[in-house]
Amino acid sequence: MTQGQIYKIHSDFYYADTGVGIFECKVREILKKQKEKIFVGDFVEFSEGYIEKVLPRKNYIARPSVANIDQIIIVSALKEPELNFIQLNRYIALAKYYKIPAVLCFNKEDLGFDENLRRKILNIYEKLEYRTVFTSATEHLGIAAFKEILDGKISVLCGNSGVGKSSLINAINPNLNLKTRAVSEKLQRGTHTTRHCEIIKVNDVSKIVDTPGFSNVKFDFILPANVDLLFEEMIPLREYCKYADCLHINEDGCNVLSHLAEIEDSRYESYLAFVEEAKEYKEKLKYEGNKIEHSKKIINNKTVAKISEKKRQGSRNNLKRQIYKEINFDGEQENEY
Repeated sequence: MTQGQIYKIHSDFYYADTGVGIFECKVREILKKQKEKIFVGDFVEFSEGYIEKVLPRKNYIARPSVANIDQIIIVSALKEPELNFIQLNRYIALAKYYKIPAVLCFNKEDLGFDENLRRKILNIYEKLEYRTVFTSATEHLGIAAFKEILDGKISVLCGNSGVGKSSLINAINPNLNLKTRAVSEKLQRGTHTTRHCEIIKVNDVSKIVDTPGFSNVKFDFILPANVDLLFEEMIPLREYCKYADCLHINEDGCNVLSHLAEIEDSRYESYLAFVEEAKEYKEKLKYEGNKIEHSKKIINNKTVAKISEKKRQGSRNNLKRQIYKEINFDGEQENEY
């Protein structure tokens, strides 16, 4: 059995990097029946061109599907498009949810240095202990610091299209020649140039996961009472709220509201926006329930595919039809004599 890391997925083919070569693989039917998901970044065991086992992950992101990464680098443009603090906080909260360290990169510094904006950024995020770097891919400003952040790690770059993610990587290694596109003057946003996830070697010690983007991040998968856990500044405050399920909006005895002056406006606005999205998830659970049927089970210390309730019911229906058919057939035979 050979071990490798999935660096690219295309259609039904999975490409595993063993360190000494690239191998094209397909997935064993048993893993498909178990609905085993394989992400770019997964370490797998394969044999004769078939993946036999997915090894445990240290972390993952569901969308885009990537696993076993060291950090998320959130790239924002200072201009073109204009910096959107709520969108930035969305990416930070996503990294917090998946328990993956985040680094903040502010690109396009060449389009006009704004000391007030820079001071505001540092005032908000350095207090929260996020590492920040200011860059210009076109002028090669801050690229040495950006390269240092990447050194020895597998990093995922996220951010709106058009902020310069590909340009930054090209600035470090022009031989990669990643595709870039300009920002639309009308829409003030770029278009995605990446169509699938793929691990790319930036140099001998650093790798990045090139992804289609995180443009549809929405917090419609957690409960409203848990959204505050995605905001570092709220975590120590929430413990002293009067109610355990306090949403910090207009509740009596809310400790967060009592200390609202200590929370930056855009951070609290982001929190409120994410709570509204989480309420949609709560409503969905109310009407649909949250029971999850697992696709595999363990019998005699061996993992086997588990037949879904839908398929089991289908088998029962087929069995019933067969029984009724046999009964009717026997009845017809008896009537003939």
